[in-house]
Amino acid sequence: MVVHVSVAHGGRELAGIAQAHESWAAAARRIAATVPGEPVPADLSGDPKRFVVTPDTTVGLRPMTRGDLPDMVRWRSSAHIHQWWPGDTAHIEEQYLPAIDGRGATRLWIAELNGRSVGFIQDYLIADHPQYAVPTPAPDAVGVDYLIGEEKFTGRGSGTLMVWAWMLSARRRYPESRTFFAAPDHRNGASLRVLDKVGFTQGLWFDEPQSDGGVSTVVGCSLDVATVLG
Repeated sequence: MVVHVSVAHGGRELAGIAQAHESWAAAARRIAATVPGEPVPADLSGDPKRFVVTPDTTVGLRPMTRGDLPDMVRWRSSAHIHQWWPGDTAHIEEQYLPAIDGRGATRLWIAELNGRSVGFIQDYLIADHPQYAVPTPAPDAVGVDYLIGEEKFTGRGSGTLMVWAWMLSARRRYPESRTFFAAPDHRNGASLRVLDKVGFTQGLWFDEPQSDGGVSTVVGCSLDVATVLG
């Protein structure tokens, strides 16, 4: 199947085709080789696979520290997050300190947009959490959860940039993994759209236990690492 790829920069758009066995990201870099800056997804859910170069916007990930806990309490308490991340924020330290201190298998990250902390991402091997093993498509899958804590950055493409930055980092840190996996609530259209835009494919719906004792129906979303990232 022919995969068309385009890269927008300024007022122009460069277009081409992904070569045999070439990932979408590699094709975008090749097509935009003469453009200063790194292509990031605009929308990879259709044809063509649309990338864009945004030299004035940088997104970075750094390990979460104890100093980020007040932000996490504030973010998890806000209405736009709490509906999807229920739970008692009084126990934030109990929840995150083991991983911050290196005593857990989950890796915690703070996403920074142009140097400002705006969101949170965590990743883990699905195999370390057997309760998720059935609905995931591959035993070596890396699971990811994320949130945009600063509400004014929602609806502006920040989630796409955050998750893409995480994907590039995870590709280096989990070189043997063939699949990335996320499972947003089926009602969380914004999160599902972010995953669509960075190349995830929606799959099985299943019920997932929540920390507050309830159950949410979530959508299993998978990313083929080789196809999208190489």
